[in-house]
Amino acid sequence: MLNVPNQLTLARIVLSVILFVFLELGWYQTSLILFVITAGTDWLDGYWARKYGQVTQLGRVLDPFADKLFICGTFILLSAVPQLTGGIAPSGIAAWMAVVIVGRELLVTALRTFVEQQGGDFSAKWIGKWKMALQCLAASWSIVQLTYVDQAVGAWQTVPPAWMSSGLVVVAWAAVLLTIYSGITYVLAAIKIFVTAE
Repeated sequence: MLNVPNQLTLARIVLSVILFVFLELGWYQTSLILFVITAGTDWLDGYWARKYGQVTQLGRVLDPFADKLFICGTFILLSAVPQLTGGIAPSGIAAWMAVVIVGRELLVTALRTFVEQQGGDFSAKWIGKWKMALQCLAASWSIVQLTYVDQAVGAWQTVPPAWMSSGLVVVAWAAVLLTIYSGITYVLAAIKIFVTAE
């Protein structure tokens, strides 16, 4: 049961907790490195499991949990970064964005649990993978922008380039919109399964 993919998944859980500590401390350069490594384990464990046929029941449960802990925790902490002088939100991630992302993950988890308890198949879809990729891009972009903040004085140490701030807005909104769209896709898939079952 503790094959390589499951070990990578467990490592992602541990790395996520460490990442949250560094985000809370405001060590954003270290947080960025941890974020990239943690996101990498998500890709690697799935690749390894499929290539070497090491998909297990434990992995099917543990992997989505690790993903949700990682991405939801990151967005919650990014949305909680204190505003700078002048009311500027340096992370570019609003609290409502974190709520949408967490809400979607809870909804899909509930639907998956119900469908699979009824014997249905509710495997991950490609839209879910694209959603995760865009969320990771938005979160890492946000952390990069936070490296420009001087925590001691609550202001920019160096003002980030305009393209960076503008790009973050676009990527964050795209991640949220794709999150909503993927949630709707899963809801429709669940409805189809329920209707077919009846």
